[in-house]
Amino acid sequence: MAGRFSFVDPAHENPGCATRALRLIWPPGGLNMNLWTMTLAAALTLTTVARAQEPPPLEAYGALPSLEYVQVSPSGDRVAFVTVAGDERAMLITDLATGEMVGGARVGETKVRDLQWVGEERLLATTSVTTAMPRLGVPRSEFFVGQIYTIETRTVRRIFDRNRDVLPIMIGAPRVRETADGPTIFVRGFSPPNPGDLNLFRVSPDDGLGRVAEEADHDVEDFVLDPAGRPLARADHDEQRRRWTLHLARGDGGRLTSAWFVDAPIDTPRLLGPGRSPGTVVLSAEREDLAGQQDGDAGDGAALTHLFEVDVESGAWARLPFARAPEFLIHHPVTGLLIGSGRTGDDSVDYQFLDPAAARVWASIARAFQGASPRLVSWSDDLRQVVVLTSGSGDSGVYRLVDLDARDAKVVGEAYPAILPEHVGDVRSVRYQAQDGLEIHGYLTTPPGITEPSSLPLIVLAHGGPASRDAMGFDWWAQALASRGYAVLQANFRGSTGYGRAFLEAGYGEWGRKMQTDLSDGVRHLAGQGIVDPERVCIVGASYGGYAALAGATIDRGVYRCAVSVAGVSDLRRMVLWEAEQGAHRDNQAVRYWNRFMGVERTGDRALDTLSPARLAEQAEAPILLLHGRDDTVVPIEQSRAMASALRAAGKPHELIELAGEDHWLSRSATRQRMLTETVRFLESHNPPR
Repeated sequence: MAGRFSFVDPAHENPGCATRALRLIWPPGGLNMNLWTMTLAAALTLTTVARAQEPPPLEAYGALPSLEYVQVSPSGDRVAFVTVAGDERAMLITDLATGEMVGGARVGETKVRDLQWVGEERLLATTSVTTAMPRLGVPRSEFFVGQIYTIETRTVRRIFDRNRDVLPIMIGAPRVRETADGPTIFVRGFSPPNPGDLNLFRVSPDDGLGRVAEEADHDVEDFVLDPAGRPLARADHDEQRRRWTLHLARGDGGRLTSAWFVDAPIDTPRLLGPGRSPGTVVLSAEREDLAGQQDGDAGDGAALTHLFEVDVESGAWARLPFARAPEFLIHHPVTGLLIGSGRTGDDSVDYQFLDPAAARVWASIARAFQGASPRLVSWSDDLRQVVVLTSGSGDSGVYRLVDLDARDAKVVGEAYPAILPEHVGDVRSVRYQAQDGLEIHGYLTTPPGITEPSSLPLIVLAHGGPASRDAMGFDWWAQALASRGYAVLQANFRGSTGYGRAFLEAGYGEWGRKMQTDLSDGVRHLAGQGIVDPERVCIVGASYGGYAALAGATIDRGVYRCAVSVAGVSDLRRMVLWEAEQGAHRDNQAVRYWNRFMGVERTGDRALDTLSPARLAEQAEAPILLLHGRDDTVVPIEQSRAMASALRAAGKPHELIELAGEDHWLSRSATRQRMLTETVRFLESHNPPR
């Protein structure tokens, strides 16, 4: 790979060995040797199997990534990451100068959601658990827990453990700030018995004890903190009044006072952190009264459209100079100030940097990894040590540590070490026209080794959301299906994000209609090019994609030989009524959002029955496989049970498999692997690849 960096990468000689990438930066030995051995043994077993036969076993694809959350320390002297073997997770820390492991802890089967440094000596792991709190009237939900690991003492302490009046769970994402007392964690907590108390706490990393920094109730959405942890702004949303209010810290005392409000029944403004200079905050909001609003921007439900920088003291608003609406913002690790942004493009993540130093750093990295679509994962306080991730055709995911001063990039590790480059199918962009002329973009993954695809069996893999999108890169689900001889189409149908607001809004009211035919139009396009066999097509998807799979068998008929729905919605009216029960108010923001997307105005509208596969089971003309996690808190398992009941009553072929202990995101390796195994078994039975 050409560029200004001289890569030290033994992968060139031995691409399949799981140890070569890991040993490059941290050779095993010392602390937690058993954890290290356990992880490498599992990876090496899969690698050996992968070499002994083609293709690799499905467990190689269904396994959780062997390396996650790779974070370089503030000084750039250490790297921390979460490693996985089966469902067992371990957090490990290594010293980059010596290559020795300096810390580590077994996390177990707990689901890790984030990892961040708290100074140079501690790590904060965010984990989650699915449970209900019936005494407090809280339904079954995914709750987040903060665990602080101290390198010197090798101990783990949970946030709020010492607070008798605060539940040991975190509300929202924790933030680390450098205060007069040293690195400090700020996060909101829940104080029963009053369910309205969701105060912002200042948490000491020494003991996990939280002290109230700002009082807040349920209407408070978020705070923006300055580098010292002082609130600069606060956002409130009164759901009953449908009003969103911005509060700014003005005057010598920095008291938060109301500065602007807007009526927002569904799409509320968003408070996004500090601006480019001290005393400013960033806000995404539509302001028709301000000149220079970016009409016709490529923004949508995921993009941060109409970005403004607001001066806290004066209250003045100014447009931010991003050429295209970003999907996420990047703040400096020390000052917390806004330095750039990123958004998903057709073939890579497009970064825009407003800070010249950060722009130069990323320009160097982009040149060195030209054609590899690098993604920024983390960087040191001085931006000189940068972790990047590459993935895509011939690359199942490699983390590298770039040292700008040494002008090299070392392999940290691989996400899927058992999947060799030759096992990764080619991923290419595709474009086609829907029946009404709208251009649809997506990705086609072909079986490994296929250079000129012809008359292949096809799997349409529909994404969730639906306000989401598929992107270029290694997709474990698509690659698993491709490894079994299928071409895989991932179409970003109308209603997907990333293609502008008009494209997003074109999906409103199109569940089971044009959002559905956008998928089958892709089948016809590929068949017309001779790439796939139109007689050998099945549809698979999860969440909204699960609905699309069911609708493919019951509504948009005549296209698919079989359908696989994972955690899919089957009864739209019942789903919206369930959302109404979850909120504090029946007519809540989530219900209004779904009603708009589904194309109705009132909760429980029976017009949704004509778009609900569970109500149309007698029309099912293809066998259906239903898989659903029993711990799903996003789409309840009753949705799949209702579909199975309806299919059984109609005498239609189907299977229902319930995944014990699994959530909406297939977070456990065992159940993810079972999902893949059952899916491939079902596909091969009803749509053999050969």
